[in-house]
Amino acid sequence: MARALSLAVRNLVFTIVIPGLGGAWLPWWILTRGGHAARPVAWEAIVVIAAGAALYVWCVWNFAAVGRGTPGLWDAPTRVVAAGPYRWVRNPIYIAALLVVLGEAWLFLSLRLLAYAGVMAVFFHLFVTGYEERTLARRFGRSYLEYRSTVPRWIPRPPRPRPGPRIGLRA
Repeated sequence: MARALSLAVRNLVFTIVIPGLGGAWLPWWILTRGGHAARPVAWEAIVVIAAGAALYVWCVWNFAAVGRGTPGLWDAPTRVVAAGPYRWVRNPIYIAALLVVLGEAWLFLSLRLLAYAGVMAVFFHLFVTGYEERTLARRFGRSYLEYRSTVPRWIPRPPRPRPGPRIGLRA
């Protein structure tokens, strides 16, 4: 029970600090800097923001339940997480963050937030290809390399069935 509570608290702290900063505080600062008022305009964008937030929660749940860790580099899962959204795409947590910020850009019709989302996307790609994939390959070895070879990096794709024994009828 204490381990589960500790894991929940660590994930909550991570969520408040990292996504809270990049997905809430910084966009709000971008919207309101220079005395500008942030007025929601396109309320239908709430669906995109909610989808990004739900995807994020699902990812964090998988990191905790399957990997026994958090998305934080300092408290990473102890095994490759290939469940839930991670069966469809290797980096759904970054996609979730982009959905939230793109939804905010739409909600406020903000070109500045759209540009921020573009910078985020470039940063995420460079971080994933320059650091994260190499680190995960060293840490998890063959299991990560197999995962990487079957699950796409950015564009979600339905999971492929695992090859198994072929059972057929003889003619």
